[in-house]
Amino acid sequence: MPEGHTLRRLADDLVAAFAGRVVRVSSPQGRFATEAAELDGTTLLGADSAGKHLFVELDHERFVHVHLGLIGAFDVHASVDRVEPPRGAVRLRLVAADHLGTAYADLRGAILCDLVGGARRDEILGRLGPDPLRRDADPDLAWRRISRSPRSIGDLLMDQKVLAGVGNVYRAEVLFRHRIHPLRPGDTLRVGQWRAMWADLVELMSEGVRTGRIDTVRPEHLPEAMGRAPRTDDHGGEVYVYRRTSMPCHVCGATVRTGQLVGRNIFWCPRCQPAFRSRAVQSATRKPGASGGARA
Repeated sequence: MPEGHTLRRLADDLVAAFAGRVVRVSSPQGRFATEAAELDGTTLLGADSAGKHLFVELDHERFVHVHLGLIGAFDVHASVDRVEPPRGAVRLRLVAADHLGTAYADLRGAILCDLVGGARRDEILGRLGPDPLRRDADPDLAWRRISRSPRSIGDLLMDQKVLAGVGNVYRAEVLFRHRIHPLRPGDTLRVGQWRAMWADLVELMSEGVRTGRIDTVRPEHLPEAMGRAPRTDDHGGEVYVYRRTSMPCHVCGATVRTGQLVGRNIFWCPRCQPAFRSRAVQSATRKPGASGGARA
């Protein structure tokens, strides 16, 4: 499923191609035909994303609410010579043709494409946790939910009501970068750990918006620095543990592991991300006469 950086980049592309322009709106597939007829000939005012949700704003406080799901795609073609005939099941087509030139965009395969008003949009936004890509995001809101929950941090990071926009790739990678096991309970984290993770997500996801891919490895672990072959995967980008099951960790050489958490795969390095043991458990299991402080 596309992660938050993909939706933010898509919103930016839609703004660049259509903002302030009158658009022809249609539904070649027919599933959005009534709504398309209502919007046809109106002005597209802008587009914005929140987590994995996209909102395209048109005249009179009307928004096309899109969730791409697993297979959805919204292809934007800016500054073209001609509009190509629809290919496949195009649910929504936007076309602008004026003194600025011609542009069009086709939405296919989305699990959600609805016409909503401002109140409904605000309701949807109100259910989401803070998005690292939004300037109005409050990371303390996510922290309050994480710090009070016994659920695993790997589960919490994927809960869009806790944190919006983070998917399986960013989850696996930010936990590795901060040496946190995905099964560690949220209420055992320290606020400093959360703030460092949030700052890292802001930086990593912003870079994803800029490049259109997810890269999470530090310069010293890039292929050219390590003398290794670049990663080949349909998700692209250089990563530490995501989809690297049974491969050696770039940092310590241990074998990357995988498992299941709430129906999704998790990935971690057992040496860089050791299983969490509370201080109470460590104290209870320490042999009599042993010395040294416990580590959380």
